[in-house]
Amino acid sequence: MTPSELSQALAAALRQAVAQSAISLDPTEIPDEVRVERPRQREHGDWSTNVALQLAKKAGLNPRQFADALIPFIETHQAVAQVGVAGPGFINLTLAKDAAGTLAREIVEAAGKYGEGEGQLGETVNLEFVSANPTGPLHLAGARWAAVGDSMARTMQAQGASVIREYYFNDHGAQVDRFARSLMAAAHGQDAPEDGYSGQYIEEIAQAIIKADPAITQEPAPQQLERFRERGTEAMFAEIKRTLHDFGVDFDVYFHEESLHQSGAVAEVIEQLKQNGHLYELDGAWWLRSSAYGDDKDRVVIKSDGEAAYIAGDIAYFKDKQRRGADRAVYLLGADHHGYIARLKAAAAALGDDPDRVEVLIGQLVFLVKDGQRVKMAKRAGNVVTLEDLTDGIGRDAARYALVRSSIDSSLEIDLDLWASQSNENPVYYVQYAHARTRAVDRNAAKAGVRREDGFAPQTLDHESEAVLLGALAEFPAVVAQAARLREPHRVARYLETLSSAYHKWYDHRRVIPYADEPVSDIHRTRLWLNDATGQVLANGLDLLGVSAPERM
Repeated sequence: MTPSELSQALAAALRQAVAQSAISLDPTEIPDEVRVERPRQREHGDWSTNVALQLAKKAGLNPRQFADALIPFIETHQAVAQVGVAGPGFINLTLAKDAAGTLAREIVEAAGKYGEGEGQLGETVNLEFVSANPTGPLHLAGARWAAVGDSMARTMQAQGASVIREYYFNDHGAQVDRFARSLMAAAHGQDAPEDGYSGQYIEEIAQAIIKADPAITQEPAPQQLERFRERGTEAMFAEIKRTLHDFGVDFDVYFHEESLHQSGAVAEVIEQLKQNGHLYELDGAWWLRSSAYGDDKDRVVIKSDGEAAYIAGDIAYFKDKQRRGADRAVYLLGADHHGYIARLKAAAAALGDDPDRVEVLIGQLVFLVKDGQRVKMAKRAGNVVTLEDLTDGIGRDAARYALVRSSIDSSLEIDLDLWASQSNENPVYYVQYAHARTRAVDRNAAKAGVRREDGFAPQTLDHESEAVLLGALAEFPAVVAQAARLREPHRVARYLETLSSAYHKWYDHRRVIPYADEPVSDIHRTRLWLNDATGQVLANGLDLLGVSAPERM
């Protein structure tokens, strides 16, 4: 019995109690589903609900009275073996063994669909992440957003959302000018400008440009600089896209900041804001009234020299997203972007939109640790550690898992020695090994003549380890829904580790393959259903993280 089926059964019992006047409650107050969750203490049963605490006051009862009145109607359900009231009014339920065990078959039959829901059905989300400047290889902070953003998109899609993965290519502004000057200096054998970029990659790109166009260094300086700018950003962006693709991350939209300026979109939105009074002139500059929308101060949009400030592009960019019609615009930004939360919401409000449609998530820094010491820099990038440094050190699967496993609210240290190890101390190895073990059991069962389709007796799943494992499997849809709603894909990773632990303990207590002198029975076949259900959930969860589920290890 799935949690969804149980919650619907509880809602039906509540409606029956109201209909028979056991509980005096307005029928419109009865939810379609009653929330259920696993009790903190296993001895309290399989599931628990706080519905009595939520609705008792509206019924004119205290929570325990409400729970006591509801219990007779819950007990009539054939799937429920025992009901009790705990604490201030929690209703704890123990399912009949056959009802609990049927979940194994349901999961196998649902296959890749198990864990999906409809919490965001019909919602279109524009999810912008990574968006690293095209001035160097993808660094670790961008790598974290690549892993987190892609996993976040996958969890939202599993809840029915239509997700547009978008990369905002910052190819306009001072940082690109410094990049072009650095390439030009390298092409002439000169040191990088004081405010420029250095590293092996600068030399590599400069030499590639010269090889493609040997005459470039003979052109007048202004034209030469523009050519290095154009070709350099093109080459850097191609490398970033390749690196992300190799990491398993691709985008639906690659939006160029430069296009907003060339198309006149920035000038157009500035004029719109002037006309509707959201911009005002002071000291020769034009300011956005962002403090009126929760920002700590007003922001300069057009500087006193007539040049557009960076926020001008942000506003024009949001207007373009607005035009494309997403229900929600989610931005994943780095640790130095806290000020963007209020200003992006202010931009939305100034354009007549609901600021709550804008979500800005801020991620903290990532550090690599080797031999107990932080890795300071990488040779090729010059002054930063890159995504490729990480994947070269521990592999793609471990890199994605390590970057997603922790909340983005905290800084992250990745121990290269730990994540490269083949031991249970390595979280991704532990989870992948659990999946590989389920597949090994399946292969060995086939050799021993144990076939799922020959029988299923869910009541035989009566060991404590089986109750724990079934309970963990039942939680997966709720974990995915919560991860999508809260934008926290790390919840999936932590869940997979808990499930793997439950599976390994079950494996130690229960045999799927009969002993040599033991005939194959429904007990073995049913355990195979449970084994394969676990493998399916592990595979589904790993897929949400963009991590492979190996058949063998």
